[in-house]
Amino acid sequence: MKIVTYNVNGIKARLERLVEYLAEQQPDVVCLQELKSSDETFPEAAIRDAGYGAVWHGQKGFNGVAVLARGQDPVERQRGLEGEPEDDHSRYLECEVDGLVVASIYLPNGNPQPGPKFDYKLRWIDRLRARAQVLLDAEVPAVLAGDYNVIPNDDDTFSVAAMASDALMQPESRQGYRALVAQGWTDALRSRHPRGGVWTFWDYQAGAWQRDAGFRIDHLLLSPAVADRLQDANVDKAYRGREKASDHAPTWVKLA
Repeated sequence: MKIVTYNVNGIKARLERLVEYLAEQQPDVVCLQELKSSDETFPEAAIRDAGYGAVWHGQKGFNGVAVLARGQDPVERQRGLEGEPEDDHSRYLECEVDGLVVASIYLPNGNPQPGPKFDYKLRWIDRLRARAQVLLDAEVPAVLAGDYNVIPNDDDTFSVAAMASDALMQPESRQGYRALVAQGWTDALRSRHPRGGVWTFWDYQAGAWQRDAGFRIDHLLLSPAVADRLQDANVDKAYRGREKASDHAPTWVKLA
């Protein structure tokens, strides 16, 4: 079972690349982020033509998350996180596929920091951690997959100095992520590549892709029951180099 997290950076702009990826890799479950599409303009027909059912939580122009499942419709469990009723950002969608709970997560960027956007990021991590604890307490097999906008370790970036002032690498961001993992989740990519040096994102600016100046912000966290089934985890890096590609590469885990 191959589960993918993929920030598409605009699903309408990347639809050809997404359909291409689905056809070539045939993943079982795909968690998408940054749809930049309203619910009404989500390209459901094209996704279904590719052989996938979908549940989506859109927002015009930015944010937006979705869960795709090959040959079936995911069953929605929850959209959005509790804790801030006034928060209307489309950043969390939780579904069930073949008995596995899968959440697509688009954690706030938090820049510029310090400031209200960074404060929102930290509160959002706390709210995610509260939901994650509920899933652990229920002992359901679960995968929390998405763009976390957190660089967990120094060896998860091409340059610590270049990212030092960025919200993605602040001590508070890292502390929030590590507290989440410490609940009992397994960072799949980290567990397979403990020495780091694996990137999931390369900026469009300054020739980052050509220089391999990337960092790791797309993560798949596995509950204990799922971690026992872990076979492999990696990044389909080559897709970042294709024409009109997203600035993220599909990141995946394979389960027994």
